[in-house]
Amino acid sequence: MRNIDWFPLLLSFRVALIATVLALLIGVALGWLLARRRFPGREALDAFVTLPLVLPPTVLGYYLLVLLSVNSPLGRAIKATTGVQLVFNWKGAVLAAMVGALPLVVKTSRAAISTVSEQLEDAARTFGKSEWQIFWRITLPLSSRGIIAAAMLAFARSLGDFGATLMVAGNIPGRTQTAAIAIYDATQAGRDDYALMLVVILSVITLTLLYATNKLVGDNSRA
Repeated sequence: MRNIDWFPLLLSFRVALIATVLALLIGVALGWLLARRRFPGREALDAFVTLPLVLPPTVLGYYLLVLLSVNSPLGRAIKATTGVQLVFNWKGAVLAAMVGALPLVVKTSRAAISTVSEQLEDAARTFGKSEWQIFWRITLPLSSRGIIAAAMLAFARSLGDFGATLMVAGNIPGRTQTAAIAIYDATQAGRDDYALMLVVILSVITLTLLYATNKLVGDNSRA
C-alpha cells in the first residue's frame, strides 16, 4: 500500500493513553470509595458508574453530546474557562473513551482493593498513619496488580472506541478520525486493504493486552 495514513492509528494511541490516565485517577478513587466506605446510595453509585458498560455506545455518545454541546450549561462553562470546545474535537474523543473505560477501572480496582486485608490498614492507623499514607503505602502496593490490569483493560477499551467517539468528536479526517472510525470509512469506500491493516494492528494489540491482563490476574490469584 502506498501513502498509508497513520494519523488515525496515532490519534487512537494518543486518545487511549490520555483516557486511560484519566480513568485511572477517577476510577481508582471510586473503586477505593466503593470498597472501603459504607454510605447510603453506595450501590446506586456503583450502578451509575457501571451504566456506560451496558448502554449502547450511540446512546452514551448522545448523552455526552447533549451534555457537552456549546448550548449546554456545562459546555458553555468549559468553553468559557478553558477556551476548549469538546464537541467535534479530539479532546472530546478522549472524554468519550474515558467514560467508556471508567467502569472497567472501577470494577477491577474495587475488586483488587477488596482483597487487601483491612487488618493491615487498621494496624497502620494505630501507629497514627493518615488515610492518605495508608492508601499509598499499604492499599495501593498490595492491590497494584489488579490496578495495572485495570489500566490495560481501559487502554484496550479506549483504543477501539467507536460509537461514543463518533457521536462526540465526529469523523473529521486528520483531526478527529480514530482508527476504529477509519476502519468503518475504509470499508465503506472499498479500501479493504487499509481497513484490514488497521484491524490486524488493533486486534494484535488488544489480544496482547488481554493476554497480559489474564497472566497478571492469574499470577496474583496464585500468589
